[in-house]
Amino acid sequence: MPELMPDDSATPTVAPTIDMENWVCPMPLRDSPNIVMGHGGGGAMSGELIEHLFLPAFGSAAEAGMGDSAVVTLGGARLAFSTDSFVVKPLIFPGGSIGDLAVNGTVNDLAMSGARPMVLSTAFILEEGTALADIAHIAKALGTAALAAGVKLVTGDTKVVDSGHGDGIFINTAGIGVVEDGVDIRPQRARPGDVVIVSGDIGVHGVAVMSCREGLEFGTTVLSDTAPLNGLVAAMLATGADVHVLRDPTRGGVAATLNEIAGVAKVGVSLDENKLPVPAEVRDACGLLGLDPMYVANEGKLIAFVAAEDADRVLAAMRAHPLGARAEAIGVCVPEHPGMVVARTALGGTRVVALPAGEQLPRIC
Repeated sequence: MPELMPDDSATPTVAPTIDMENWVCPMPLRDSPNIVMGHGGGGAMSGELIEHLFLPAFGSAAEAGMGDSAVVTLGGARLAFSTDSFVVKPLIFPGGSIGDLAVNGTVNDLAMSGARPMVLSTAFILEEGTALADIAHIAKALGTAALAAGVKLVTGDTKVVDSGHGDGIFINTAGIGVVEDGVDIRPQRARPGDVVIVSGDIGVHGVAVMSCREGLEFGTTVLSDTAPLNGLVAAMLATGADVHVLRDPTRGGVAATLNEIAGVAKVGVSLDENKLPVPAEVRDACGLLGLDPMYVANEGKLIAFVAAEDADRVLAAMRAHPLGARAEAIGVCVPEHPGMVVARTALGGTRVVALPAGEQLPRIC
């Protein structure tokens, strides 16, 4: 007999059932009764946590989409809404900090809906004992990033947790943007024939964060690519091209993002590994750590699915923008192998680019 939840109405409400028995996975960590780091990695484990725990618990209060941002219509206006939490370690890394990451991450999620980001909220969870000077440094970085992105910080919150129960500073930001009439950008619009474009060098952010963790030295400084992408998206849309899908490949990298799009749209994706823009320092670091750059996080790159007839002018507009100067067409959307991403290797063979289970590099955003 399901437990009845208290309700003010006369008719009792049945509590939603979370069926852990049907959470079937081939890997031991995915059978864990407790949260593990992989559940926060943006891969298969994150998806299963949402599908099998959160959505049943939320019941009919949840919208089925539940993407990085949602487009809603209020009072005749089309608005994009997004929220994100940032727990990066270390707090300050080459090329950025948790402060500018918190702004750029939410701005970019809004921009991936084709929205013009307008306002953000910011909430700080601070650990007792954290130096005020460190908090001030990060707060200043957050404000500077908001100015650079052209958004206002309009509301916020601060909480303090006991020493040993946090990690210095956690930040949550939520944002609202305006979506113009005629803009329809979402994963479901990917279709066979679309050209897949990436806006520049991949894997940079994840390697930058790892480079300053204890015991890792790569012999060269790799700077995070954290940046607001709303200006680049505006330049792409200004061409009048039919942009079907935009996504920023953060946790799980390019591989996870392409798998998610392929799964939602029920199409295949065919990549050419030779065309992936991987800088030498990222390739060398990944080789040292045994990582695939396609699975390493980015914070200032986007992936676009664009109608074939519009691909050249979109690429030209991207390359004319500072944040898209190294944009490349890396593959195509195909009707074969729906839901699957495959890559043609340098040796002429093909390999499956699978959805990662968890995260190769934890705590990178």
